[in-house]
Amino acid sequence: MEWYLKVLNQYTDFQGRARRKEYWMFTLVSAGISVILMIVDYFIGIKIWDTGLLYLLYGLAVFIPTIAVGIRRLHDIGKSGWMMLVIIIPIAGFIWLIVLYATDSQKGTNDWGECPKTFD
Repeated sequence: MEWYLKVLNQYTDFQGRARRKEYWMFTLVSAGISVILMIVDYFIGIKIWDTGLLYLLYGLAVFIPTIAVGIRRLHDIGKSGWMMLVIIIPIAGFIWLIVLYATDSQKGTNDWGECPKTFD
């Protein structure tokens, strides 16, 4: 939960670097919250554009933090945040972005700062 809150506190920070653990823990907690909200929406029955109201509001609330942590994650491996646009390429872009997000941190300092991870 600490990683999730860290990302939410840095929701406007598109500079710097985010560790792999920070990105994936945020993604895991966010997905869990989304599933819970979808279930609650199903039982409540309130829909907007064929989507549950709580799920939609949560998605809007974490949209910017999700993009920010994704960009910081790309910075951590030495890529530009613009690399996120590879998702536009059908299927292959999504797979390539997952591979980039799963890549280990670049050691030392890069254009976006000092490595947040300590290597042994």
